[in-house]
Amino acid sequence: MIRFNQFSLARGTKPLFENTTFTLNPGEKAGLVGANGAGKSTLFAVLLGELHADGGDFSIPPNWQIAHVAQETPAADKTALAYTLDGDAALRAIEACIAEASAAHDGAAEGEAHAAFADADGYTAPARAEALLLGLGFTLEQTREPVSSFSGGWRMRLNLAQALMCRSDLLLLDEPTNHLDLDAIVWLEDWLHRYPGTLIVISHDREFLDSVCNVTLHLEHQQIKRYGGNYSQFEILRAQQIALQQSAYEKQQRTVEHLQSYINRFKAQATKARQAQSRVKALEKMEMIAPAHASSPFTFEFRTPDSAPNPMMVMEDVRCGYRGEDGEIPIVDHVMLSIQNGQRIGLLGANGQGKSTLIKTLAGTLEALGGHVREGKGLRIGYFAQHQLETLRPDDTPLQHLARLAPDTREQELRDFLGSFNFSGEMATAKIAPFSGGEKARLALALIIWQKPNLLLLDEPTNHLDLETRHALTMALAQFEGTLILVSHDRHLLRATTDVFMLVAKHRLQEFDGDLDDYRDWLLQHAADQRAALKAGTASNGADGADGGVNRKEQRRLEAETRQKLAHLKKPLQSRITKIEKEMDALNAEKAKLDAFVVDPASYEPEQKSKLTEAIRRQADVNARLETLEAEWLETHEELEQIG
Repeated sequence: MIRFNQFSLARGTKPLFENTTFTLNPGEKAGLVGANGAGKSTLFAVLLGELHADGGDFSIPPNWQIAHVAQETPAADKTALAYTLDGDAALRAIEACIAEASAAHDGAAEGEAHAAFADADGYTAPARAEALLLGLGFTLEQTREPVSSFSGGWRMRLNLAQALMCRSDLLLLDEPTNHLDLDAIVWLEDWLHRYPGTLIVISHDREFLDSVCNVTLHLEHQQIKRYGGNYSQFEILRAQQIALQQSAYEKQQRTVEHLQSYINRFKAQATKARQAQSRVKALEKMEMIAPAHASSPFTFEFRTPDSAPNPMMVMEDVRCGYRGEDGEIPIVDHVMLSIQNGQRIGLLGANGQGKSTLIKTLAGTLEALGGHVREGKGLRIGYFAQHQLETLRPDDTPLQHLARLAPDTREQELRDFLGSFNFSGEMATAKIAPFSGGEKARLALALIIWQKPNLLLLDEPTNHLDLETRHALTMALAQFEGTLILVSHDRHLLRATTDVFMLVAKHRLQEFDGDLDDYRDWLLQHAADQRAALKAGTASNGADGADGGVNRKEQRRLEAETRQKLAHLKKPLQSRITKIEKEMDALNAEKAKLDAFVVDPASYEPEQKSKLTEAIRRQADVNARLETLEAEWLETHEELEQIG
């Protein structure tokens, strides 16, 4: 089993764990939850042997194989299938032994290696790797393509496939659903249900945690507390504990007040001084019970819109897509949509089908390629895009951002509004550059809400939000009085805030008659149909006549033209990615030096004080900049995926 006993660990001067104790049994599947910055990723680093205890101890069976998802993917020439197979390190080692024995003409050694290969299910490994890739959304053709041809989101899927390929005893997954669409999430849940090893997963997707986990590890106040059950069961248990804790706190406060009253009344009287002094000692010895806090750090609400046009917007035979120097590339065609006041629509569909392209066209940030778009009088759109954080100015404060939208509003009113989003006091006037992704997303939402939109267009608004902030957003959207169109892979958010679903599939928009459970069934059936079509296509390949050959030739010509147009659109985005990666490489090199200096005991000698202080300050700046760049890198790759 995994055992932490009185475990303590600090990063620099910040204590993350303080004398915490918990165990995890073999085969258990645990969700690791807690506020951003509580130490979830640090705990993974401890399990991987990258960090060591400052106090107490931690143990894990020495023979356990640990699998985790790599954060970077080399732009390798090897195929996606070969890259996935690399996850089975034991199998790759046997293959190396076979090659070595063959080169040395050692028949006995080669025979033993082949036997080991068979025992390790080596002959079925390519099929198993292929099944992983197909489950995560790759086509059969893509499994043969080089890793270097995939964009950022798909490379993260490749890393996940490689981790799942590893024959592990412990699997560590950090936000595995972030780059997956619903069909891949449904497949991953099913795979994890059948995984025989121990699982620890960090996720802000409560439905995913509820489906997969039977244990919850909660990080709070430098402690890791174990709860039996999934996330919903954890919430119930925690609410009960909070109520009990609050009751104990209030009871203790009454005792404290009674003791303090006695001390104040009698400490000056000689006859009562001894008794008063004993009450002082009792007060000092009393173990103070912290007041209970609600699990959600804040709540907020949308402002009531000033008007409600009906219909909000009408789209007639609209073609959504991109226009470049080499022509038009339609993504969603023949869109017929009338958005009525008060509608709450969830958009479903796989990545790359055009959900974001449709939302951009609705928002007016992407001009329609054809058709007619009519807006209702008084329409006020609030648009949250996947790359919304890039629109924020890093050197400005939350107050400056809001003041630009409302130059005639009193500063105190702006401060009060920001305070409702947890930007109070000094945080309202601090530069946002070092803010976390979740804090920036919260500010972006606040700026949208200030403008009192009557049509909300939200494209993956929860990507950077923790569970508590997602809960606050869900509650606020449920009470929003305007019209909502939402793209999200967070099923809890979709269930709680939308009434109807529309499906973007095969580059068409159509109504979806059913709920998310029906959509799950549709996805599974669609995947089965695709597999059957692939098999049928393989069987009939080469059986077409001359006309088929002509059609294939014309098809290849059209595909070549499309690829050329796409390449032209992708070029500036690819240049931007190269620039970001260059800066990240430089910062990562600097971060490694700073981390080594901060953890070196010699750095805490008195003569090193000023240098250490500067190193810790610079470490925070570098980490903040890296987080910003990583978000930009991922968002730029998502734009690439939308183009195709």
